[in-house]
Amino acid sequence: MKDKVLLFINGDPPKSFPNIEEYRLIACTDGAFHYLKNLNFPLDKLDFISGDFDSHSGSDENIYEDKFIYTPDQDKTDFQKALEIIAEKDFKKVDVFGGSGGEQDHFLGNLTVAFGFKDQFDIKFYDEFSEYYFIPKQFAVTGVKDKMISLYPFPAVENITTKGLNWALTNGNLDITSRIGTRNFAVEDEVSIQYETGDLLIFVGKNYL
Repeated sequence: MKDKVLLFINGDPPKSFPNIEEYRLIACTDGAFHYLKNLNFPLDKLDFISGDFDSHSGSDENIYEDKFIYTPDQDKTDFQKALEIIAEKDFKKVDVFGGSGGEQDHFLGNLTVAFGFKDQFDIKFYDEFSEYYFIPKQFAVTGVKDKMISLYPFPAVENITTKGLNWALTNGNLDITSRIGTRNFAVEDEVSIQYETGDLLIFVGKNYL
């Protein structure tokens, strides 16, 4: 049973699309709708288009008006409001495209929104360079030998130990204000990570070094 959601938000458009047959629900924010249209994405596959529609333009969108969900709350981002709609449905995994690029305050805001939903969803972001997501305190990822691996505390983690990275950590600490774990790379096919307290983002590079 397909249990994943595909969500497009208004950052940089993806260079390519995932296999949409793997998803049970496909949605976008109103700004992402325009780049999907320009990239010839099959818009009839969208289950909903949400947002305050401040990015709405053009007359042909009325074809899909029945898919619009108007969310005018200016205290929340379109990404957050889309996740709230998804939260009303029976899903646990959300793949997000368009989370980075463009104005970097949007990127940081998207990470903060994802942090707020990390206990509710397994949210993974995908862009041209990497996939990235919050990881639990016991975690392993496979098929990554020679790939760039970055660890980013949000804002701090304690007693972190890694295996399979070129620069290993043993009961170390990471903190956004002093020491972060970016630009490392995997020397083994599997990288395992464990830490005691805090929250941690992992970035897994798409391309081999």
